[in-house]
Amino acid sequence: MKILYALQATGNGHICRAQKMVPALRQFAEVDILTSGTESDVSLGFPVTYKYAGFSFVFGKQGGIQWFQSFFRNNFIRLFKAIRTVPISKYDLVINDFEPVTAWACKRQQVACVAMSHQFALLFDVPKPAFVPAIARWILHRYAPATKGVGFHFKRYAPNIFFPIIRDSIRNQKTSTTNCYTVYLPAVSDAYICSVLTQIPQTKWEVFSKHCTAAYTIKNVAVQPPSGTLFQKSMAKATGVLCGAGFETPAEALFLKKKLLVIPMRDQYEQHYNAAGLADLGVPVLPKLSTKYIPELTRWVDQTEVVEMVYSDDTIPAIEYALSLIKKSQ
Repeated sequence: MKILYALQATGNGHICRAQKMVPALRQFAEVDILTSGTESDVSLGFPVTYKYAGFSFVFGKQGGIQWFQSFFRNNFIRLFKAIRTVPISKYDLVINDFEPVTAWACKRQQVACVAMSHQFALLFDVPKPAFVPAIARWILHRYAPATKGVGFHFKRYAPNIFFPIIRDSIRNQKTSTTNCYTVYLPAVSDAYICSVLTQIPQTKWEVFSKHCTAAYTIKNVAVQPPSGTLFQKSMAKATGVLCGAGFETPAEALFLKKKLLVIPMRDQYEQHYNAAGLADLGVPVLPKLSTKYIPELTRWVDQTEVVEMVYSDDTIPAIEYALSLIKKSQ
């Protein structure tokens, strides 16, 4: 069997999951890799057979997605051409991690496509935010359409939903607890993060910011550009993690048994679904990073409670489930 593994490279979560999924898939079949998108800070670490621009979201510095820039920085003619020409017919199966080029190509050519993504889990009976705009529902259903697949979530809410895929580099981390907190808020400027966190002086903050180009320190806040290795080591020794309500970073923090507080990115509705799921576990959620919420941040720093989650390695069971979906349809 020959499989094309297609993943969205906008953001880090899909890349982190692929680092674990690709070697596991290669136990079952020959696997080529396709990526689309341009905003990831993490290197995949494998040769990529096909690279497409796809559709990338632009993150701002004030806590949200820049929708205007996102639409006007993307070339839709190039996107439609990629959908028409991507060579999916060379493969027996396309596995899709929320990647639009192959998802729409498979739909257009009626080629077998199985979703293996966190976003696929959100289509089922999972915790949801109180208000879900129509555009958010459209994106979840139509951005990378798939009729069957496997989802990943913080809990096993359905038979086809599995635990988060935790990278080996995280599973093998030696942990400790020091008086510091790891921070990753990619849609907030490092200057603004410092203006808030310097007002909580009883601990050290290690901030990883895609908006900074050289490391610096202001009072009790150390800032540096994104680094996968240093970020993992920071989390492993931190007391807690303050981050956006993405999927991989909160899941890894829970796996490492760290205190966790999340701030969902404005207008990134997947993160609001995630925030609802994390709140269901007992993880505190703030609507935004602001001096208004310094009392809540201070209480979180001072508390000792950690949400206890045990994440077994679901990589092989999830792959076997996905492959069984194809066998059933044949």
